[in-house]
Amino acid sequence: MAISFADTAKITIKSGRGGDGHVSFRRELYVPNGGPDGGDGGRGGDLIFEVDKGMNTLNDFRMKRKYVAESGEEGGKKRCHGKDGKDLIVKVPYGTVVKEASTGQVITDMSGDNIREVILTGGKGGLGNMHFATSVMQAPRFAQPGQQAQELEVILELKVIADVGLVGFPNVGKSTIISMSSNARPQIANYHFTTIQPHLGVVNVGDESFVMADIPGLIEGAAEGLGLGHDFLRHIQRCRVLVHVVDAAGTEGRDPLDDIEKINAELERFDPELLNKPMLIAANKIDAICDYGPAAANADAAATDTAEGSIGSAGTVGAGDAPQNPVDKIKAIYEPKGIKVIPVSAATGRGIKELLFAIAELLKTAPKDTLIYEKEYDIKAHMFEELPINIYRESGHVYVVEGPRIDRMLGYTNLEDEKGFKFFQNYMKEQKIIDQLKKLGLTEGDTVRVGGLEFDYYE
Repeated sequence: MAISFADTAKITIKSGRGGDGHVSFRRELYVPNGGPDGGDGGRGGDLIFEVDKGMNTLNDFRMKRKYVAESGEEGGKKRCHGKDGKDLIVKVPYGTVVKEASTGQVITDMSGDNIREVILTGGKGGLGNMHFATSVMQAPRFAQPGQQAQELEVILELKVIADVGLVGFPNVGKSTIISMSSNARPQIANYHFTTIQPHLGVVNVGDESFVMADIPGLIEGAAEGLGLGHDFLRHIQRCRVLVHVVDAAGTEGRDPLDDIEKINAELERFDPELLNKPMLIAANKIDAICDYGPAAANADAAATDTAEGSIGSAGTVGAGDAPQNPVDKIKAIYEPKGIKVIPVSAATGRGIKELLFAIAELLKTAPKDTLIYEKEYDIKAHMFEELPINIYRESGHVYVVEGPRIDRMLGYTNLEDEKGFKFFQNYMKEQKIIDQLKKLGLTEGDTVRVGGLEFDYYE
């Protein structure tokens, strides 16, 4: 059975359609010529995203792919207003980035203070025929249709928000470290890709606390999308501090120095800014190093602030001797670059305390702002453009203007209001609809039907 990681999902979302306005006339005893009394349609429900901090994956969206808010009901007789549609609240994990599927542009980032946002607005209810009675037209037999729903295909991407991210190749001990350091209890086993989703744990160090994430193991080519590379790498972008966990003992035949270089290369290919984050190296599995006994381990833990005094095969050797221990080799290269190396044994707990205090110190100087992705996709602007308008001559002196864009414009416009009617007139001119009608033969006194509403045209 294939293993997949549910930190992305593609779904379709749709707001509720506005209810149509109603066409009816007052019918009562002794009132033979009752006027129009058709009520307005109800407003469609909004499609809302809301953070649920109890969620930590997008698994739920694998089972259900379409989310639709309730539509408004049609207006009724006797000026009865149609019932408004219910909003639909879609719960997502904290840190979810919502993108438009075809362009990949960011619609919203459900992080920071943004824990609830209306993504798609429900359609406005159409006006009943009671609104269109005039001294000239006392019995209008038309009503305004409800505004169409907004529909969009989106991609959800979960980018874990943690203070500290543990990165490294598979099976180097990241899950064990986080289980020894926090209240997290990830699945741990001695085979590759045990972890297929990040685990978060709260770590308490003295009076300080921070959130640590066990980022699933990377492989070469991850930045190009090999394996589950992109799925894992995107989580690292939110972390304030990165901790490279490396198998210092080389228990699987890999060179720990080569591992660090390869991981750095993958981080740089995915996002060069990742290498600018504050870093530590956790040289794990020192219990598996033959010349790294308890005495040497304790001596090294007490000297983590310096790269001098390397440990050789017979214990402590002079600073001038060539480093023999793999931990010393890592220190010799990275500590001069300002990257502290902490020897640990996650299996026995040796060095874990020193590692956590070093992380806490590094966090004090690390930038505190969480990376929040800026909005790139304007839903309203895109919803209103690229929709067709059909203009044609129906018969003798009757012309028709119809289509989704017209329905949407009328749904936003209150024609009873003077400003609303002026907006309608300007829209007809700006979209060159009047010019096109004139080309079809429109003259004064002709009837123009716009989205179900009828008007007599005068210059």
